[in-house]
Amino acid sequence: MVIQVVNPCATCDQLQAQLDALRAQLDTQEAQIAGLNSTVARLQEQLAAARKDSSTSSKPPSSDIVAPPKPPAADQGQRQKGGQPGHPKHERAPFPPELVNGGTYNYFLDLCPCCHEPLTPRDVLPRIIQQVDVPRAELHIEEHRSYSGYCPACQKIHYAPVPKGIDEGGLVGPRLTALIAYLKGSCHASFSTVRKFLRDVVGVTISRGQLHKVISKVSASLEAPYEVLFENLSLQSYLNVDETGHKYKNENWWTWCFRASLYTLYRIDKRRSADVLLDVLGEEFNGILGCDYFGAYRRYMRECGVMLQFCLAHFIRDVKFLTTLPNAQEKAYGGSLLEALRQLFRVIHKREEMDPNQFQKQLEAARDEVLRCGTTNVPAGRHAQALAKRLTTHGQQYFQFITTPGVEPTNNLAEQAIRFVVIDRYITQGTGSAAGNRWCERIWTVIATCTQQGRSVFDFLYQAVEAMFEGEAAPSLLPQS
Repeated sequence: MVIQVVNPCATCDQLQAQLDALRAQLDTQEAQIAGLNSTVARLQEQLAAARKDSSTSSKPPSSDIVAPPKPPAADQGQRQKGGQPGHPKHERAPFPPELVNGGTYNYFLDLCPCCHEPLTPRDVLPRIIQQVDVPRAELHIEEHRSYSGYCPACQKIHYAPVPKGIDEGGLVGPRLTALIAYLKGSCHASFSTVRKFLRDVVGVTISRGQLHKVISKVSASLEAPYEVLFENLSLQSYLNVDETGHKYKNENWWTWCFRASLYTLYRIDKRRSADVLLDVLGEEFNGILGCDYFGAYRRYMRECGVMLQFCLAHFIRDVKFLTTLPNAQEKAYGGSLLEALRQLFRVIHKREEMDPNQFQKQLEAARDEVLRCGTTNVPAGRHAQALAKRLTTHGQQYFQFITTPGVEPTNNLAEQAIRFVVIDRYITQGTGSAAGNRWCERIWTVIATCTQQGRSVFDFLYQAVEAMFEGEAAPSLLPQS
């Protein structure tokens, strides 16, 4: 029988070595888990950023078309097309009797259409149908003959002068010129489409080159009204400004939109910087500029001391983005800030129900609460820190509307005015010459301004063209009263 003696020291050393190996393995796994957690957090943040749409960022609503539609709410079914229950019915007002110039026709029924029995007349108003139509387009063609004479003294041939309007207009008269400009500008029609319309509807064929000359004449007739608005911009007490992309000879340029209370002006420039604001508004602009948080506006404020009203709608989208992040602290921070903003707009919506002094006090208190929620107890996440830094640096620029009557809390007015330009950009694919840029600036300005003032775009174009043909002063885009 063999008795084996175990060395207790050797056993302890083996156990310690195994324990050290397990600890090293555990440390390695913990490091791997920490790395994986960091990767998951980063991917979740990237996923939240990729899911940004127009409601959680400054992306345009048109960018939402690439995302799947939102499912309907659980308690709501698919809404039917057409008028909705509870909504007031809208009907077009009939034409007054003095405008009914095509005759009035009365129809009577003596026998019942079912049983052919005599009908008893009723003392009720008849059912009235008014039908509007346009007559066939009739061309008004004039022929002006200028006879010549030879002067033996100066040995030249001289032609008799014709009226200035005829000489300036040439083939196309002022009303047809305004119609072509209206089709090209307001209707986003190409030269080919304009030619088809004139050929099939109006009954006249005009070449593309002639159409180009017509548009050049209209652009020249709009130069003076446009420049009057341009000179008036720097005198405005409040302006909304926005910018969007523009294609010029396959280069990326920018269309700037300046919306005043009574008119809207567009400017195409290769720059998207504060230099455009300096060129258009100057260094001494004393009004308030409503805009988004783009760096060009902040530079303009910093260098020239201009007062800005940053768009609260853009800020709310950035706050909503915080509530989509995986970080619980950033999400809670965004939620509390969003609730403070909701309370601010609750006060704004109750303006008509409050005494002016009470409304002002509640509005200022709601503003202070937004600034407090945005600058205290800020989590360490970079998105939350960036938003808090923005409020600390430029918080007051989000609330100019509280102390300045007439200032809007959002930049929606400029964004709405620039949608027309975006539609035109998708259809026309931009411009190819400096003259094309000037045409776009002027016609867009006329369309937006006339719409803003409730004026007819076509009537203004006709007045401007007729004035240029006759050598008279162009009509003004500024309201007369």
